Amino acid sequence: MRRILAALALVCTTAAAQDYPSRPVHFVVPYTPGTGADILARLIGARLSERWKQPVVVDNKPGATGNIGAAEVAKSAPDGYTALFPATSFATNASVTNAPYDPEKSFEPVALVATSTLAVLVNPQLPARSMRELIDLAKAQPGKLTYSSPGNGGVQHLAMELIKLETGTRIVHIPYKGASGALSDTVGGHVDATVAALQSASPLVHGGKLRMLTVLSAERAAAFPDVPTLKEQKGMPDVEIDTWYGAFVPAGTPADVVQKLNAGINEALSDGSIRNALERQGLLPAGGDPARLQQLLKKELARWARVVKAAGIKGD
Repeated sequence: MRRILAALALVCTTAAAQDYPSRPVHFVVPYTPGTGADILARLIGARLSERWKQPVVVDNKPGATGNIGAAEVAKSAPDGYTALFPATSFATNASVTNAPYDPEKSFEPVALVATSTLAVLVNPQLPARSMRELIDLAKAQPGKLTYSSPGNGGVQHLAMELIKLETGTRIVHIPYKGASGALSDTVGGHVDATVAALQSASPLVHGGKLRMLTVLSAERAAAFPDVPTLKEQKGMPDVEIDTWYGAFVPAGTPADVVQKLNAGINEALSDGSIRNALERQGLLPAGGDPARLQQLLKKELARWARVVKAAGIKGD
């Protein structure tokens, strides 16, 4: 009887995968529109919609540094019709907040979609044209300078806290509920500095509304070849931090459905027009099998737990 039930379950799962998708698929982006995850979900969703002949709807569910959208997906039916497109905060939240889900146990990894470069930026009125000058300014006025981030516990927040630890400075953190507010208030001079993904900050830098002091990647960004990495600048720590973007589905989603979604994402990322569109936005296409994302998540969870403990960061 057990063998018969197992065989029936396998047949049903295979049939579900063959029929998938037979109705609209929802990509939940737990951040505001215009962020890297949003750009990726919309570009990939449009391509999959063409291929599958089914609508792929992008739903923005920002709040709590991605926790609100992620919690909603974790509670969704494990059938592949609701997927999460988070960024690095998916891993950092686990160490900072009491997230209503487990990033490893509540989800099945689908694919590492892309990576992007983080940058430190300041309001142009601030008299700092390099990270060295920003740090010197902060040391001369301890606790007076401020910086914004898209939310407490996100990679932008932790990146600056790591820099503060390494340089012995006091710069006050002002968390926002998304990247757009964090950037706009830096442009408006309400805060002095911010850490942001390259693709989000790029138009503001080109428009002269923000000044980019450094990129936190291992190499200089092709879009800003004159901006040095942090480790290139005299007296700065050898810190490398990139943002990554992945796709996940609720735990228990059939493996064949996960594989079909993975194949669709990889096919979209291999398309030249999509790759070019992403690279123009400062996003580097990744791809690969679910194991690649699973291994990255495990590494990131351990890395940021150490930073949070060392910096004494507390959740909201």
